[in-house]
Amino acid sequence: MQRHAIRPRPDWESRLEAAGVTFHTHDDGSPYWREDAYYAFSPAEVARFERAAAELQAMCLKAVEHVLDRGRFREYGIPPWMEPVIRESWDRDEVGLYGRFDFAYDGQGFPKLLEYNADTPTSLVEAAVAQWYWLEERFPGRDQFNSLHERLVAAWKRAQDFLPAGTLYFLHQDTLEDQQTVAYLRDTADQAGFSTAQMLVEDLGWDGAKGGFCDLDQRPVRAAFKLYPWEFMVKDEFGAHLARQPRPCAFLEPAWKMLLSNKALLAILWELFPGSPYLLPAYLDGPRDLANYVKKPILAREGANVEIHAGGAVHLGKAMDCYGAEGFVHQAYAPIPEFDGYRPVLGAWIVDGEPAGMGIREARGPITDNGSSFVPHLIEG
Repeated sequence: MQRHAIRPRPDWESRLEAAGVTFHTHDDGSPYWREDAYYAFSPAEVARFERAAAELQAMCLKAVEHVLDRGRFREYGIPPWMEPVIRESWDRDEVGLYGRFDFAYDGQGFPKLLEYNADTPTSLVEAAVAQWYWLEERFPGRDQFNSLHERLVAAWKRAQDFLPAGTLYFLHQDTLEDQQTVAYLRDTADQAGFSTAQMLVEDLGWDGAKGGFCDLDQRPVRAAFKLYPWEFMVKDEFGAHLARQPRPCAFLEPAWKMLLSNKALLAILWELFPGSPYLLPAYLDGPRDLANYVKKPILAREGANVEIHAGGAVHLGKAMDCYGAEGFVHQAYAPIPEFDGYRPVLGAWIVDGEPAGMGIREARGPITDNGSSFVPHLIEG
């Protein structure tokens, strides 16, 4: 695993925008997409990385079964009325469309799991499309760990088995990144044969007379992909309707993904698989005997409210009032290796339960957040 400097492509901004990444530069002018660098891996390193993702996915599914069998919902901060919804979605084998494991990895030894973004991961367009076009233009004939597009189309085809007929809605919040992520996912669903529509999640309404969800034109919404966290949905005005029977709307990600998108999973995994080479010790009741550890809200995103306690110092992520009330997990600190002064976190994409690609975000500091850059990769040899 190496980081290489490279000359940017001419007119690279317009090339990215054509690929659906118009948010390639932060408001302060710093790069979100790094055009001046890339990471190179050997086939053996990629194989080791892919194997780690596959084995962890299997461990995560066993963790879901364990939580369901033992009824350990309280540790996740999940309201009791959502438990039947979660159980039903699991029993129906509803497709878990996609997710992303985040690893600390330097190409040597075993990748170490930092967390699992299993409900609303972004950086998908960059990983599936933009870095593939970059590879074809800069290194034709080289390969990349990237089968995201084909696997997403196949996953949508399998999802047809449990989604009701009619329009499949794609819901997102009012940000450019979310809008374009959902537009890309909608395109993969179109290719799988769905009839689709796209709208803001805030425009999803509840029709009390009809007992169902609807759009702004009062058309029924019976199936929807939502780039909107489950924990936000259960707290919204219409949250209580999610548990109605028969269910008024089939949502993707399915409700059972609540047991993977919550960082309480990290402690459950360590409890079930202590000593796994892919896991870091993690606990819900404090740091215990960990000398260096990371304190994370069990429900949080983009490094918010993270505390790194290491080497006698404390590094704090961006403070946000909406995270932390449900509790925290304490995970052993895994230093992220530096390459040219940058610390890359490697994302292993999972589509319908199978490893499907790699995406890399790097930061100058110890915490990866929404200011971190995306860097493309290739396979050498």
